[in-house]
This record gives sequence, C-alpha cells and structure tokens, in this order.
Amino acid sequence: MTTLAQALRAATERLAAAGVDSPARDARVLAAHVLGLAPDALIFEGGRELDAPEVSALEKAVAARARRQPVSQITGRRLFWGRSFRVTPDVLDPRPETEILVGQALSGPFARVLDLGTGTGCILLTLLAERPEATGLGLDLSPAALDVARGNAAILGLEGRARFAASDWYQAVDGPYDLIVSNPPYIAADEMAQLSPEVRDWEPDLALTPGGDGLDAYRAIAAGAPAHLSPGGRLMVEIGPTQAQAVAALFSAAGLTDIVVTQDLDGRDRVVSAIKR
Repeated sequence: MTTLAQALRAATERLAAAGVDSPARDARVLAAHVLGLAPDALIFEGGRELDAPEVSALEKAVAARARRQPVSQITGRRLFWGRSFRVTPDVLDPRPETEILVGQALSGPFARVLDLGTGTGCILLTLLAERPEATGLGLDLSPAALDVARGNAAILGLEGRARFAASDWYQAVDGPYDLIVSNPPYIAADEMAQLSPEVRDWEPDLALTPGGDGLDAYRAIAAGAPAHLSPGGRLMVEIGPTQAQAVAALFSAAGLTDIVVTQDLDGRDRVVSAIKR
C-alpha cells in the first residue's frame, strides 16, 4: 500500500523534474483535491493508506500538472476575492493581480456594470456580490466562456443580477453604464513565446493576445467608452506592466479625463482608470 506521505514525495519529485515552479505546494493542492481535504489538513494524514482509486486519481492529476496544465484547470476551481470560481481551458485563469482592478472599482459608487471580455465572470460577479444593489452585463466572444460565466453566476446566486451575451466589444451593449471594466487580451504577438507553458499552452489565445502590439483591445475599448458611459461614469482596465503610457494616451484621445495608473503589490503598473465628464 502507498501512504499519503509517500505519494506526496513521489508527486513532488515528479513535478520538480517537469520544471514546475512550486512542486511541493502543487502536489499538496492536487492531493487535497483528490482526497476531498483542505490542503492544510494533509499534515495530519501522512500515514493514511491510499486505496487504488485514490492512487490512480492522484497519479492522473500529477501527470496533468507535469504536462504543465495549470492547477486550477485540473481542480476546476480558483479562489478570487475570497470566492471560488469554476475554471476550464476555455477561460483565462483568474489572477491575484486582477483583484487590483476589483479593488479600484469598489472604491467608488456604481449601479450598472459592463464587463468586456468577461471570461469566468470573476470581475463582474465579484463586483455584484460586493454591491447587492448593482446589476451588470458580461460580454465575451467565446460561447464556451459565457457558459462558464453563467455557471459561476448560478453558483454564487447572482443569475438574477448578472446577464451575459456574445459580443465583439460593444456590439451587444444596450445602454449607458456607470462602470465599465475589462481585463482584455494584451500580450503582444512577439511576447507569446516567452510566456510560461501553463499560460502559452493551456489558456485560450483569444483571452491572451489580440496580436500585433497588444494594444488593439484598448483601442476598441477607449473608442467606444464615451458613448457607453453615463456622465461621471468610470472606465477601468487591467494592463501589462509596460502599457500604462500608451493606454492612458488612448483614453485621453477618446476624451476621457482624470486618468490614473494604479500599481499592483509588486510595484508594477496594473490598472488604468478614467472618467467621462
């Protein structure tokens, strides 16, 4: 028989050999997922003997991670702003950096939210969960991503206040909003090869790059924002760490004002905000 401690050691060694950055942590998360335990509970279960189905399930999960599939895709879940969101290969894995965008959005009032490129719906649904009086619309080009977002809305009990629709940017927008948010594709074409295998090989290109210089999404968002924002409405987008100046210039050229760049916890430019006056 194989004990949990033995299985964890073998999993850690296999993941380390595959080049995974945090092999011990990922092995624990996968084992906890397979066994239905909290990761911090594993320390008390080291002597537990795993049965054949448990061994097989853990080996399958570890093999997937060794192929550099993201942990969130293997477990099907990712925590974001304290809530669990379903994740599939059809959507961008919610990042901690995106919580900077949510925090900035929550720093002011809003009643109607538009989320461009909603993916899992994590931005829109978090904002609605934090503001029970608000409603919102999430748009995406991917039908599969919209299915994930709708499922997350149902799990969080927000389907009555969140709508989702297929749209190429503002194509399906039905009126003015007082908050527009987006974490659009922004990786330049020549930067794609430098991404980690977890991102480059497993996450949808549609959510990662618009091609070219990486700014096409911001051009579309800036151009359409004034017509879809209420007076005093706010626009907030996540950016790559070198894009603040270019995105701010696009917002200014569109007639938006009060442009602010917010940094993430690592000191990198992360969010550009603007207001329609």
